[in-house]
Parts: sequence; structure tokens; C-alpha cells
Amino acid sequence: MVPARQSAHPDRRVVAEAPEGATGQVADFHRQHLIGEAQALLARLAQVKPFEATMPMVVAAGLENRALRYIHDLIRDGRKQLGRQVRRFITGLKTNQEEPPKRLQMAFSLLKLRFNALLDTFDIFADVLNQRSEHETGIWLAGLDILARDTLRLEGDYYRPPPLICYLDRGHGAAIRRARTRLPGGHSNPVAIIKVPRERMVGSGIGSSLVHEVGHQGAALLDLVNSVTAVLEQKAEQEPQRSTAWKLYRLWISEILSDVWSVATLGVSATTGLIGVVSLPEYFVFRLPDGDPHPFPWIRVKISIAFGRALYPDPQWDRLERIWENFYPPGEQPAAQQTIIRALHAALPDFVQTVLQHRPQALRGAALRDVFPLDERQPERLRQMYRLWQQRPRAMYSARPGMVFAVVGQARADHAVTPFAENKTLTGMLFQWAVMQQQRSL
Repeated sequence: MVPARQSAHPDRRVVAEAPEGATGQVADFHRQHLIGEAQALLARLAQVKPFEATMPMVVAAGLENRALRYIHDLIRDGRKQLGRQVRRFITGLKTNQEEPPKRLQMAFSLLKLRFNALLDTFDIFADVLNQRSEHETGIWLAGLDILARDTLRLEGDYYRPPPLICYLDRGHGAAIRRARTRLPGGHSNPVAIIKVPRERMVGSGIGSSLVHEVGHQGAALLDLVNSVTAVLEQKAEQEPQRSTAWKLYRLWISEILSDVWSVATLGVSATTGLIGVVSLPEYFVFRLPDGDPHPFPWIRVKISIAFGRALYPDPQWDRLERIWENFYPPGEQPAAQQTIIRALHAALPDFVQTVLQHRPQALRGAALRDVFPLDERQPERLRQMYRLWQQRPRAMYSARPGMVFAVVGQARADHAVTPFAENKTLTGMLFQWAVMQQQRSL
């Protein structure tokens, strides 16, 4: 028996001595394997059902029809597009015998990534819609949708607002996935999705968090961040002695504009709600992390108070400021931190007027302060409305949702209503708005 010839490259020897036709069989096996995996992908894709066929909820907890249609179209189009890509891949495997297995596997891996991105998008909306089947919670959320839509509406036809939908989640603060931003896989988000922390349900504090997130969407529709940023950069160049303050305000402008939107819409309850969120141990209240777009909590509350005082003059802002400074005395901070605080405080009045008098192109000559319902939200007006509603509770039903939260929030800040009564009133109004919306749509 003649021993096999030795080789320095045993793998090459095996290939060289493989039976005739085996290479073609290996290539065919790769194609059959990938065809099976691609068909399995199609089977799993068929399991992605339309939400209106799978989500149980009472009628009053339902989404705005426009929002549901946009979500339906997004998922349907994603399924169709991915299905076509998978079928083309299978056809290519059957007809093109020249592609090496490595490139075939790479193409299939990309299809899997697109499939997972579609599932990620599906799960984003599934998380939102699943809560609409929870007892009472679903109707509360439908009411919050209505509040969000109302507070995105400005005094003027400056944009077409997208649908807004709310859901609850754990965590300390609210968040928004804005409309017209990118979803997993690259699709444009057709609706704004607002996450509300469960610990904020239900009271005027929920209004503060919700309208802040609405402000992010409104600022994006008006391109406010870019236009105000340009003004602040110019300020920093023109006033080098105050450049530190202007540069920090520029860094924080996105969050500040959203706080302004909340204060301009809700009045003092926007600031008291903010205090409820950022009342943390002292270290975190004064901590100034590098690059954070949020102002550190101590100055953030001071900024909110300054805008409230400018929009809605009333002694309550001085009282609120004293409370905040007594909770967190700035004079006890290190010298470097006090220097920054003094610089920010000195520039704050000018900064407030710069923002409120800003006239972005999208507002067609109007100043930012002109587009909010300031006259009807003045503190004394809110107090009058609260006294009226105590005598005629049903009069609340004809008021705008933002007005209701502003009135009840003002009463809470004045200690004219207990937290329990506040909760009962606002919960009832959320329920009423949701039911009335469905009745009007019938």
C-alpha cells in the first residue's frame, strides 16, 4: 500500500483530492441553506400583524385616526419592502450560480439586520399601544394625547402639527421621540411619541413634563434651536466679558426653549413641576457635567422662574425663588461654581429678553412671545377662572386642555386646592376629553 503524499498544506491536499463534482455540491448546499433561512424570514415577517387587528382597547382609549393610519402605513410599507427584498434574494440564489458563499451570506446578514430594524420599529409602537388596553390608564393616555395636541397649537398657522401619542414608562423624567426623526432602519417617524414617567401620574406635574416634551417638537417645527443658537453665538463674540454665560446658554438652548414652551403654556405650574423633577441631593443640583445639554438643576429652575416672571408678572415668582434658594443656598458652593452662577445670573435678564423677542423666519415676523396665549394665562385671570369653575364645574368642559391644566396648576401653587382634589379634577378631565373626542368622531 502506497502511503499518501505528505503536504505542507493539508487543507489544500484535501480539496485537491476531493471527488469530482464535490465543489458544486458544497456551493449548492450553501444556496439551499440560505434559501431556507430566507423563507423562514418571510414566515416570521408574515407574523407582523397590523395593530388594529391585534390591540384590544376601549374606544375612548384609541389613538387619533390620523396617528393610527400613519403607523399602519409605516409598518405595512416596511413589510412590503422587506418582503420584496427577501424574494429577490431567493430568486438570485436560484438563478445566479457564480456568487461565492461568503458574499451570499453577507447579503443575507444585511436582510436580517433590516428585518430586526423593522421589528424594533414595530416594538416601539407596540409598547405605546399595549398600554391602551390597561384599565383606566388607556383612557388617561388618550386624554394626554389631547392635552399634547392642544399645547402644540400656536396662535397662528405656522406649521401642520404631527400626531402626538403618549405612553407611560419607568424613569425619572419624560422624553420624546420627535416626528420626522429617524426610526431604526432609517424610516421617518410619522408621529411624535411622548414617554411620561409613571411617578408623575396624575396631577399638574404631569402637565409640566408633558408640555416640556411638546416644546421639543414645537421648537423643531419652527427650527428655533438653530435660529436662537446663531443669535447667542453672536452675543458671545460681541460681549467677550460675558462669553462664558452666552456659551453655556447656547449649549443648553434646546432644553431651555422647551422649558420656555412649558412656562408660556402652563404658567407657574410648569416651574413647580420642574422643581418636583430636579429636587435631588445637593451634589446633583449644582453639578455641571461637561457637554450636557441640560442646565444644571439649580440654574434651570432659576431660568424657568426668570421666564415666568417676564411673561406673567406676579409676586409668586419672588416667593418661589426664595423657596428654591433656601432649599439649595448657592453661597455654600465652591468658589469656582459660584463664579459660574454669578456670570449666568448677571446675563439672565438679557438672555430672557433675547429669547422672548426672537423673531425666527418660521414665525413670519412675529416674536416668540407673541404666539403663546399670554393674556388668558395671566395668574390673576387663572385665579378668576378657578373661582368661576368652583361655582360652575361644567364650564371647564369648554376650556382648552392647556387652560385647564394652567388654572388647576395655579390653584395648586396658591394652595387653594389639595393634591387629592387636584388629582381627582385632572383625572376626570382626561377621561372626559377622551370620551368627548370619540363621541365627536362617531
